[in-house]
Amino acid sequence: MSKNTKSVYHSVHPRLRIGTRGSPLALWQAHAVRAALAAALGVEQEAIAVEVIKTSGDQIQDRALSEAGGKGLFTKEIEEALLDGRVDLAVHSAKDVATVLPDGLHLAGYLPRADVRDALILKAGAALADLPAGAKVGTASLRREAQLRRIRPDLKVELLRGNVHTRLAKVRDGDFDATLLALAGLTRLGMAQAASCVLPTDDFLPAVGQGAVAIECRIADPDTNAAIAAIACRDTGIALEAERAFLAALDGSCRTPIAGLATVEGENVRLRGLVLSPDGSDAAEIAERAPIADAARLGAECGASLRTSAPARALGL
Repeated sequence: MSKNTKSVYHSVHPRLRIGTRGSPLALWQAHAVRAALAAALGVEQEAIAVEVIKTSGDQIQDRALSEAGGKGLFTKEIEEALLDGRVDLAVHSAKDVATVLPDGLHLAGYLPRADVRDALILKAGAALADLPAGAKVGTASLRREAQLRRIRPDLKVELLRGNVHTRLAKVRDGDFDATLLALAGLTRLGMAQAASCVLPTDDFLPAVGQGAVAIECRIADPDTNAAIAAIACRDTGIALEAERAFLAALDGSCRTPIAGLATVEGENVRLRGLVLSPDGSDAAEIAERAPIADAARLGAECGASLRTSAPARALGL
């Protein structure tokens, strides 16, 4: 950002307010965005406030999100604060953001993406093969459950909600034999050593947006948009454009096991997508590439293709 842009920005916005959930991982993400913005704007980090907003998703712990309303449960109240002007930008885990945003809001950028892979945390052992038949694995993700059942249909998969520390404690205390978490989250919390093993994307394709930190703001707020543009990662934005278009074409929500991963390779973007039945027994996959300028089209076309070829029960039809 130029010095002129900085001076104009300070004259209009002497203080930015970031809206976030209050979990340890959400706070890590919000403070990472605050640090990047402060450096780009040439201000002290204390000039940018972090406002904790409790969401519906935080309050519902006794059932899967797919039964309670889906992805928007982790963003609804924060987006309301954005629209009301109580905060200037919101920081989310990209995989929690619905494909359709409220009128007047958009995703203005992303921090550089972290490792997209899933980690397996075991009570005992060092690999998925070490779990005995009938072992109890906890997860709140239909995608993880379906991919796990696809490889190990003998396992017993049960609902496990809560933040990272809660899920790890449930395994440590023996309530579950294993759980699966995003490696990016563990790493950001300084807990990567908790992973018994990291699952390759060939077997466990990640959720759309996994490992990416999304920054949302009002479309009609040019100064905040300019500040976010100064810290936004180009390649992550291109990849997420493809992935989110893919998810939107499938009408993806927490009720459907969907996985997708886009990567920028030079001037092209490559997208892999997967739709599964809840028990993992049926699946349809796709892998295509296109010029980076066509990232959204690539995602939409891949999603439309899988919508035709995927097993009807995987799409809830």
